Amino acid sequence: MDLHEECGVYGIYSRSGGEGISRSCYYGLFALQHRGQESCGIAVNNDAEIICLKDMGLVGEVFTPDKLDKLQGTIAIGHVRYSTTGASTRENAQPLVTHYVKGTISIAHNGNLTNCNTLRRELEDGGAFFQTTVDSEVIAYMVARERAKSGSIEEAVENVMSRIEGGYALLVMSPRKLIAARDPYGLKPLVMGDLNGDTVFASETCALAACGAKYIRDVKPGEIVIADDDGITSVQTPERKKAGCIFEYIYFARPDSVIDGISVYESRLRAGRLLYEQHPVDADIVIGVPESGIDAALGLSEASGIPYVKGFVKNNYIGRTFIKPSQEQRADSVRIKLNVIESAVKGKRVVMTDDSIVRGTTIANIVKMLRQAGATEVHVRISSPPFLYPCFYGTDVPSREKLIAVKHTIPEICERIGADSLGYLDVHSLPAMLGLKDGEKCYCDACFTGDYPNEETGIDLLMGGGENLEK
Repeated sequence: MDLHEECGVYGIYSRSGGEGISRSCYYGLFALQHRGQESCGIAVNNDAEIICLKDMGLVGEVFTPDKLDKLQGTIAIGHVRYSTTGASTRENAQPLVTHYVKGTISIAHNGNLTNCNTLRRELEDGGAFFQTTVDSEVIAYMVARERAKSGSIEEAVENVMSRIEGGYALLVMSPRKLIAARDPYGLKPLVMGDLNGDTVFASETCALAACGAKYIRDVKPGEIVIADDDGITSVQTPERKKAGCIFEYIYFARPDSVIDGISVYESRLRAGRLLYEQHPVDADIVIGVPESGIDAALGLSEASGIPYVKGFVKNNYIGRTFIKPSQEQRADSVRIKLNVIESAVKGKRVVMTDDSIVRGTTIANIVKMLRQAGATEVHVRISSPPFLYPCFYGTDVPSREKLIAVKHTIPEICERIGADSLGYLDVHSLPAMLGLKDGEKCYCDACFTGDYPNEETGIDLLMGGGENLEK
């Protein structure tokens, strides 16, 4: 697996004085660490003064108890980042803090804007000077500009949402309010919870559980939710056909999360069962590539009766393979990150599940490692369909010429990765994977089908290569 991560956001509005607010944010971000491992940050509003601490590195590295103690206030937002738009630098870390004529706002954003370059040029022509290369700063400028004209902060966010295109889960912190907004397609997940009367927003339900918050509901596609001293209010902007990112269930989200009412763990189990139905195989053991391949392996084992065993030990103290910039470094990183348990696979016919194949380099190295450990056969099963199209909404699927399934047939891919057999999940079984009725579709599978939620925008992006900055 050599896909890039997304980002994660967490926010809390305290009505109880704000005691422990920075630690709540810390615990939430720690639970969301899988969504971004390059940088992280927390911004706290203390009586209209915003204090922001952010840096490169993991949550546990950046935030010490002493630093958290300095982040006092009644509203906080946090962010963990993997760069899909903009370089991996401290300047591009979030949250972003913007000072403007009416005060200060801070934002944290997960997603990509497909019309970012157009909006950025428009702002620059109007005199804006950008400090970063991330599309999140475009959103921040637009919100500040709209707020400066007139009206409330939520009206400013609503006006901006009518202009921006793409996928986003957005948190905006003003001196007195915390605003949460989700794109009209629901491409990016965003949930709301209650923590002893305080309002919490997060990318995934696992972050609510980590800080002890009770899940209330998912933020609806196109919805703006406002938390302040008066409670919670909602503004619904025009909603489009629901199209949540399918890869949240296949790979991105933690298995203990529930997104739009669908369990990530159960989805992955069903994917494994479907894989065996579609690609039966005789073998001695089933193993899964950590972490997201394990649940599919359990489902395949259940359906086939082939015993599941632990085939790999994962080093949890290094970054994921995609952080390395070159193919050579990526291969080295795979060997450091994963080690085969030789006694588990030696002399065995192995079925190995993984969540996807992008370029094919990573999985070829894993298959090679299994053979070197003595596996007599290696049958690869992938819990997603083949990647055929890039993503423009915040999942860093590369351009088509870099996707192995665009250039090669499945038998050719099987040969290139050194497997004895290869089977992908059938694209038509995605509803079954999610536990939906036949033909029911509430997700985006454009990376497999080219069927982008906004068909006109998708065609334009494919023809032009996309507008994403430094993609």
